[in-house]
Amino acid sequence: MAASIESLLSEISDFEDPIEELQNLKTAVLAIPLNLLGETVSGLRLEGLFSLLNTNDREQTELCVVILGRILQALDPLYLAQNCRVELQRGLHHSDDSVKTLAMSQVGRIVQHSDAVTEILNNQNLLKDVIHCVGMEKMSVAKEAIQALSKLAHTKAGLDALFQSNLLKDLKDVMSTNDVIRYRVYELVIDVSSVSPISLGYCANSGFISQLLGELTGDDVLVRATAIEMVTTLAHSQHGRQYLVQQGIVDKISNMIIGAESDPFSSFYLPGLVKFFGNLAIMDSPQQICECYPAFLQKVFEMAMDQDPVNTGVALDTLGVLGSTVEGKQVLQKTGEKFQRVLKVMSQLARNAATAMRVRCLEAITLLLTLPVEQQTEDLLGLTESWFGVLSNQALEMFRSMSTQPFPELHCCALRIFTAIACQPWGQKLMVATPGFVEFIIDRSTGPSKESKDAKFELVKALVNSPSTAVIFGNQRYLSLRAYIREGRTT
Repeated sequence: MAASIESLLSEISDFEDPIEELQNLKTAVLAIPLNLLGETVSGLRLEGLFSLLNTNDREQTELCVVILGRILQALDPLYLAQNCRVELQRGLHHSDDSVKTLAMSQVGRIVQHSDAVTEILNNQNLLKDVIHCVGMEKMSVAKEAIQALSKLAHTKAGLDALFQSNLLKDLKDVMSTNDVIRYRVYELVIDVSSVSPISLGYCANSGFISQLLGELTGDDVLVRATAIEMVTTLAHSQHGRQYLVQQGIVDKISNMIIGAESDPFSSFYLPGLVKFFGNLAIMDSPQQICECYPAFLQKVFEMAMDQDPVNTGVALDTLGVLGSTVEGKQVLQKTGEKFQRVLKVMSQLARNAATAMRVRCLEAITLLLTLPVEQQTEDLLGLTESWFGVLSNQALEMFRSMSTQPFPELHCCALRIFTAIACQPWGQKLMVATPGFVEFIIDRSTGPSKESKDAKFELVKALVNSPSTAVIFGNQRYLSLRAYIREGRTT
């Protein structure tokens, strides 16, 4: 096999119509393990194979891309940088997007290699071509270019090349092409900024960050919505959050939530503002964020009761994320009747909304009610029990009804709510006190799908693992639960 690959590579450019030979070469390179292929082709001249990309024959191009993709992947990045750099650079100018994508992906491998990247950093023209690929119409090419430049910026030399050389002008020129390309460059800048405070400093000093932040309050509401998504991504890192606070951006976004009341177009960007604060609350402190920016939680409550399904869905997701932590639960509890009204609306949505909204609602309820044994205190157990009661005076029956409906998503979501309360003594007492409920739990015939059977297994496992189950359920029922677990997920 290795001999045939060597022979075909050395002769393939001599054929007037090389399709058959390319098909044979494709079969050969795909049949041999990657490590052996690397040993076979290392040191061989690949110019002939690359030259066959200079054609208008679509089949020939496709075959060459598959073959080269396999061969180049088998070669060490340093070898590629030293021996295939010119061919890869030509590939970035090829008329076929699949060739551009191939070349770009290999450049991406090179920039990740500590030794090979030097070959790229010393080639300003190649880097300029990579930057121009960010502006390509084909998204797959642009994505590879963004990833390659982002990886390049993981080193100081890479940061210097991108942000402290003539390449900065090229990046800004590409950025000015149109709105779509501008946001691709912002995506790159946010990726780089998220790596470290030093990286963020480079991006801030280049002017990109301030330009992005300026778009938060621009006239175009769609651009504003996209800017908020980008800023939310920046806030995923601690140094990013600190920068946004220092620049007054968190205050500005809080004021945007307040100002949305009077903006008829706020529905385009308001969900993004709420998601921004939801992320902040989880990454830092729900109590601190909700106390410092009260407009956030007030808006979440309003959106939960909104007729707009987009707003309602975002509010449900945010409440679930907030309520997944002990601190978040306590923040919600402090709002008293306000949150109780929201819980009642959630109960209505769980019963009557469209299926997708019901699923989001049930998932949020699950997070709100979840309280692992190690976090349980008398006050917190009282909190989750009271919330469960607010949902319905017959909440267990309500969710059991959902868990028997012929909709797998709803079925599993309802079972997960039972799992959430299965390790809490009040939940276990409710299960025991509800006629037929324990029998329902251990009845394997009630699961219409593998997913629902798995969900029920997790419920029983949660009960078996709880330290209070044996006492509350009684010995006979507890042994039945343990027997269910011993039999496994399915029978």
